[in-house]
Amino acid sequence: MKLDLTASAADLTEALVNVSSVSGTEEKLADKVEKALSVHQHLKVFRHGNTVVARTDLGRDERVVLAGHLDTVPLNDNLPARRADGLIHGLGACDMKGGVAVALRLAATLEEPNRDITYVFYDCEEIEAERNGLYKLTRSNPELLEGVFAVVMEPSNAVVEAGCQGTLRVEVSTRGERAHSARSWMGSNAIHAAGEVLARLSAYEPRRVPIDGLEYREGLNAVAISGGVAGNVVPDLCTVTVNYRFAPSRSEAEAEAHLREVFEGYDVVVTDSAPGGLPGLERPAAAAFLQVVGGEPQPKFGWTDVARFTMLGVPAVNYGPGDPLYAHKQDEFVPEAEIELCEQRLRTWLTDRA
Repeated sequence: MKLDLTASAADLTEALVNVSSVSGTEEKLADKVEKALSVHQHLKVFRHGNTVVARTDLGRDERVVLAGHLDTVPLNDNLPARRADGLIHGLGACDMKGGVAVALRLAATLEEPNRDITYVFYDCEEIEAERNGLYKLTRSNPELLEGVFAVVMEPSNAVVEAGCQGTLRVEVSTRGERAHSARSWMGSNAIHAAGEVLARLSAYEPRRVPIDGLEYREGLNAVAISGGVAGNVVPDLCTVTVNYRFAPSRSEAEAEAHLREVFEGYDVVVTDSAPGGLPGLERPAAAAFLQVVGGEPQPKFGWTDVARFTMLGVPAVNYGPGDPLYAHKQDEFVPEAEIELCEQRLRTWLTDRA
């Protein structure tokens, strides 16, 4: 069944949820999105892998970008979509097919916007950074992402969440010497040695960092621990995986240096890293968007692709329907009223001629 972009944004959300698109399997949904957008003469449509880009080219003074990812986390017995009491339940409903539906509706129906618009629907946002479709586009065709301002349609309760924190994952390893557990004095237990690593994490006091009137709260947490050889062997290696969420005023290099200081004396290996995104709320384009959307901007504590636009010199915010606290949960949902509200506000911003 093809996507009907003339349907309401709520109906379109339901249809999108019912097309399974777990990270790495977005091709079917990307095909449907590309086909649905290609029939509109006011759009130029590009395909890069499973990322679809649609652009107006009206010669406007400004260009803005609306971006949303097509993928979801793995299935958790939450398909097909279910609607009840004004809510749409189902995998990806909140994160972020409600936002994607809004952007698709705008792409199909805004033939004469007040700004040129680039719509980006990309894959693999929920997994490692190097597979992210938007990241790949920054490397292959960065000109497709140019603009004075970008809106990433992440769930934000229909309130602007500005910037985003950076994320860094490291493995902190302790080493020992193997021995038979019946003669443990002949070895050195690496798991026991990891206790000091955990003690440093327990004692760590994360920063609260004010930026553009917003307070970003950092976090440093063990998220996994591995070690052990057999039930009768003293282990010689234990690895604690640590995730650091850092304020966007700190660079990736500074974040890494900080963790190496925290875990001085231990082997520290970086396994994944992505920069934060500064709010940029003082930029004129951001101010104009805030004036239409209203409300009090909030800091974004999670990492989002706002950071990729920041790296390209494009100020960006998160704005979309759905409560981010329900993202990735089995019972995730998005309110139909928020989907409609986001579409209405974005449509006003993109059509107001004042």
